[in-house]
Amino acid sequence: MTDQTRREFLGTLGAAALVPPLVGSPLTGMLASGVHANAAADPPKRGFPVRTITAFVALDRLSDRAPLERALARLARAKSRFEAEGYEVQTTRVVLPPLVAAMDARRRRDALADIRGIDALCAEAHAICGLGPVLMADRPDAELAPWSADLVRSTKTISFSAIIASQLDGIHEHGIRVAAEVTRAVAGALPTGMGCFQFAAAANVPVGTPFFPVGWHSGPDALAVGLESPSLVRDAFTGARDREDARSRLTARFTSELREVERIASAVARTEGVGYGGIDSSPAPLGDDSIGGAIEVLTGAPFGEAGTLQACALITDVIKRVPVKLCGYSGLMLPVLEDKVLAQRAREGHYGLRELLLFSSVCGTGLDVVPIPGDTPQSTIERILMDVAAQSVKLNKALSVRLFLVPGKSVGDPVHFEDPRLFDTVVLRA
Repeated sequence: MTDQTRREFLGTLGAAALVPPLVGSPLTGMLASGVHANAAADPPKRGFPVRTITAFVALDRLSDRAPLERALARLARAKSRFEAEGYEVQTTRVVLPPLVAAMDARRRRDALADIRGIDALCAEAHAICGLGPVLMADRPDAELAPWSADLVRSTKTISFSAIIASQLDGIHEHGIRVAAEVTRAVAGALPTGMGCFQFAAAANVPVGTPFFPVGWHSGPDALAVGLESPSLVRDAFTGARDREDARSRLTARFTSELREVERIASAVARTEGVGYGGIDSSPAPLGDDSIGGAIEVLTGAPFGEAGTLQACALITDVIKRVPVKLCGYSGLMLPVLEDKVLAQRAREGHYGLRELLLFSSVCGTGLDVVPIPGDTPQSTIERILMDVAAQSVKLNKALSVRLFLVPGKSVGDPVHFEDPRLFDTVVLRA
């Protein structure tokens, strides 16, 4: 299988933090990375990459290209500034207001042409785009699933979400049913199943989230940053005397590093005349930079075994208290297919979907790129979404669900991907 894979779609987009993309797609090129044309002139490299610089765009009509063009130019300048400071910038992203969510089925179909135009514009700029939630109200929508499949088949940089729980309305039972329909539709939209990377069900995800597929926006133009920082967690835990020493070391390291990121990001926002949205402190993993491996340094045991829950809670507590302006999840990401150690421990049987749900109670994002059988019934997907929505409402925290329905595979079957940013694992029981 190829991807649009890595993070936010990673497969088609984003793989998101997400991100994201198919091999050869704009996103793949961005994630591939930080080699500059004039290496001799590069400043010393920082110890971790910037996963995303995200521009939140005030937009009234999907047909209006001018705000997007300005945002893409702004992102190019922001990327250059971070690179001049020694950071690798993996992706740039634009996030739109949830304009699609306000459309009826006919207007939504008509809007596909404009969305494809946005997709082409972002692809040309080597950026990726989040439409935000395409369903926000708790209501049935029989046309959203086929529309979503069309969207996935005809775009390369677009991600989107559907809301399944909110602070105002609690659990969205109709929204859960629609999100399950969309999950199955996008899984079947591409023969490899990679459309799954472009969609997630979102529960209590706040506005201003820079990570995909759940990023969304409201208000004036702004800029935010997301990081790939498992290496900071691993380094802080290495040599720690005990858990409190590990907590202290992690706090000091994240405080020092994120203040520096904030210095640059807030300066860019001021220069560009836009709002500064903050930093999503989630230590998003990628490739060999594994959050699973960092957790194992602390616990001394394979990820999923006893001690994992406490380690997840410790990390989450620290990253939610970093004294900078935080946004988005600012929690622990556990993307099964995108993290080398997590994929390996799933193969070895150390954890499954139920354990991931348990860990979500103390960490950040919920269920992310979890491989399940391609023929998983909609009713099963609905029950999974209901569990996450209930957890989100009960704990008043941001969670999301991005399931990967693996075509032709059953529980326990090995899963192999051609894309190097996705790791071999096994299909988990839904």
